[in-house]
Amino acid sequence: MIQLLYRGDFALFLTILLAIVISLSFHEFGHAFVAKLYGDDTAQRAGRLTLNPLAHLDFMGLLMVVMVGFGYAKPVPTNPRNFNSRWAHLFISAAGPGMNLLVAIIALNFFNASLHWGWPFMATRGAHEFFQLLIGINLILMVFNLIPLGALDGHYMLPYFLTRKWAAYYQYYNGRYGNMALLGMVMLSLIGVPVFRFVWSFGNALLPFISFI
Repeated sequence: MIQLLYRGDFALFLTILLAIVISLSFHEFGHAFVAKLYGDDTAQRAGRLTLNPLAHLDFMGLLMVVMVGFGYAKPVPTNPRNFNSRWAHLFISAAGPGMNLLVAIIALNFFNASLHWGWPFMATRGAHEFFQLLIGINLILMVFNLIPLGALDGHYMLPYFLTRKWAAYYQYYNGRYGNMALLGMVMLSLIGVPVFRFVWSFGNALLPFISFI
């Protein structure tokens, strides 16, 4: 993103930044909301049960997004001792990517409907660019966070689909090497190796299935 500032493309930079802030805020709110449903109000007491971006954004994480294209928001705090179901981890973890999918579905169909209804503002280049970015970023966040490596949401979800033995193996090795493996993939991506191409490809492949208008 920083290249956009060097090129003087401030409008596109701000549009991308706004789409990222919205996407991250909904993602973290999803975690906090479902944690509350499963009996844990830790996130609520920490002020995270909100769509206010200021509650979720991490300055260094957002700066990394601007500088290198990868970043993070503040993790939503939870206390597993408060969970009222053995499935809590699965659904709380899935709620972030699920919320990104929901935002993408709503944004895509709202944009299509507004064009069908003939709203002139929505036919402008700026509106088209914003909604295209909002949809794309949410789909990328969804798919990326489902990767079962390091601290990504997928690492809480995968053990539910493994036998107890394989879940234990996975948790052990991911705990030791997962973050390093993820960091290595990010570094490869930054130097041009398309290790995350599947994230964008899979996100694009979903578009026909989430467009209803």
